[in-house]
Amino acid sequence: MRRLSMLLAVNLTFVTSALVHSAYAYTMKPVEPQRKQAADTKAAQPNTPSLSGKIVETMNSGGYTYLCIEKDGKKTWAAVHEMKVSVGDEISLEPGYEMEGFTSKTLNRTFDKIVFSAGPVGAASPHGHGGMGHGGMGSSEGMGSKGTASVPQEKIKVEKASGKSAYTVAELHEKRAELDQKNVTVKGKVVKVSGGILGKNWIHIQDGTGNPDAGSHDIVVTSKDVPSVGDMVTVEGTVYKDKDFGSGYRYNVIIENASIKK
Repeated sequence: MRRLSMLLAVNLTFVTSALVHSAYAYTMKPVEPQRKQAADTKAAQPNTPSLSGKIVETMNSGGYTYLCIEKDGKKTWAAVHEMKVSVGDEISLEPGYEMEGFTSKTLNRTFDKIVFSAGPVGAASPHGHGGMGHGGMGSSEGMGSKGTASVPQEKIKVEKASGKSAYTVAELHEKRAELDQKNVTVKGKVVKVSGGILGKNWIHIQDGTGNPDAGSHDIVVTSKDVPSVGDMVTVEGTVYKDKDFGSGYRYNVIIENASIKK
């Protein structure tokens, strides 16, 4: 009888241990995907050091300046938002992102390697967070953003909002100077959402207008509202041009404090 009791106790201990292990494993399964998702949403960081040297070749195209910079016999191609430079100038660029096999549609040229930089050291970039985001201009050469990389143009056509304050995405870029600090309305499709950056939600809106080569196909909106990617929305907010939020977050045009309705 004593031996039987011992066997039952051992079996009970084994079963209990197995159940605890199973429950622990079940509760731990979601952790890894959550960690991966958190890692995927971290802001991209520049992957090249600052670049300096003499400009030996340069060209402007699609709203951007391409520079071939030589230092210690080594030549490196870089791209920045369009600026005035000349062959022979000495230049130092902010750290950027290197891409291999990048094709410029406007130049009809493929670069083996090219660095996308926010611009000269100490100069403010008029586009997205830190100038060109991870992946540089992407396939469309649109300026990106630190943490919110430039979004390719979607094949959509959205009817323009009604009213005197209604504009298309392209018009907001084109008329940003005259619309500065004025309330506007724009309809479009939500193509990217980044939440909790600098205490704001950052939403990319497109309506099918604008030129991706010039980066005018996409408008960034800040809001307390949080739409979903794919939503067709009407945005009402205040336009600001050349807005600098600090920490490298700069925009040539942005809609702030917007209300977003489906």
